[in-house]
Amino acid sequence: MSAAEHLTTAGLGATHLPYGSYSTAAGVPKLGVRLGDHVLDAAALLRRAGAAPDDIAVTDTANLDALLARDRAAWDRVHAGLVHAVSDPAAAESIVAEAVPLTEVTLHLPFTVADYVDFYGNEFHASNVGRIFRPGQPPLTPNWKHLPIGYHGRAGTIVPSGTEVPRPRGLRPEPDDPPTFGSSRRLDIEAEVGFVLGSPAPQGQIPLTAAADHIFGLVLTNDWSARDIQAFEYVPLGPFLGKSFATSIATWVTPLACLDHARIAPPQRDTPLADYLDDSAAPPWAFDIVIEIVLNGEVVSRAPYGTTYWTAAQMLSHMTVNGATLRPGDFFASGTVSGPERGQRGCFLEITWGGAEPLTLADGTDITFLRDGDEVTLRGKASGPDGGLLALGECTGRVVSAR
Repeated sequence: MSAAEHLTTAGLGATHLPYGSYSTAAGVPKLGVRLGDHVLDAAALLRRAGAAPDDIAVTDTANLDALLARDRAAWDRVHAGLVHAVSDPAAAESIVAEAVPLTEVTLHLPFTVADYVDFYGNEFHASNVGRIFRPGQPPLTPNWKHLPIGYHGRAGTIVPSGTEVPRPRGLRPEPDDPPTFGSSRRLDIEAEVGFVLGSPAPQGQIPLTAAADHIFGLVLTNDWSARDIQAFEYVPLGPFLGKSFATSIATWVTPLACLDHARIAPPQRDTPLADYLDDSAAPPWAFDIVIEIVLNGEVVSRAPYGTTYWTAAQMLSHMTVNGATLRPGDFFASGTVSGPERGQRGCFLEITWGGAEPLTLADGTDITFLRDGDEVTLRGKASGPDGGLLALGECTGRVVSAR
């Protein structure tokens, strides 16, 4: 038997091997891959596979930074070497002996975040938000079907799964009075898919055909949102303090190459697109991923990523079409993932319709927005080979009172 056969759990076998940064009690952070409920030293696996010295060197590090600076060919070689090592029965005994249980490690941010862009790419979410925030007006803004709307976020407040999230403070609108300063009363989550970028492009524009050369992999992402602060500040320049206090990401990065079986066609385009965004002849860039939103252990929604109108390839092309550079570690998120049904919405703003339709939990309590002490976990599954599923790394955060 191979190490993969010994250690695999559902969705976390040799066809996946997500990357993460981990440390043990006495050690410094190292780049590893996850196999089942264990983590393996990536560089040690490549040495067993007889990988080239350069490929070993970019994994014998604390995180993904050095590997992200390489190109798609190197990413694919490294991943193939890791798969070979865990699938080799001759190496099974030593690999299993060196595997470290997840319960014995500390997980860190898997890469150093360079720039961060958050998009607004799901039509169901954008339409719902438009109806809630701008009643009586068209739910989508006039530009929405022409380009993927986004804003430049705060890379320094991206935190790894498991980090507590203090309730943010800011100016809150009052119905008949001037705004007041205080803790957000309408703290929310946003279930998103985040994309990790690499292979630098210092001259900008990345066409749709080259997207796979720069999108290294993906992570589940929770772009926490203070809806009251956001509602007061967002006109005319968009989100700022209502978003920049925290964005949580999973600590395990799923390589893009592992998601070939999850690719599906995006929603039907109903508005002509500029040439650089026209994906009518491009490979499918939507993914069959379902994100479970779990509040204090209870699943409250299942959001289908495949409904997202704008694809990751289009987002990448748009964010570089003006000549903006791309650096290893740049990161962007999809925007809230929602489907057409209430049970498929990706945030509490939508689930409770701005607080007007409270969600009744299994214990009989009603909730509109998040309370201090609430813990939210995003769990994702994607279609895998042979009819199986890939289990994406979980993204968890617990709300604590304002500091």
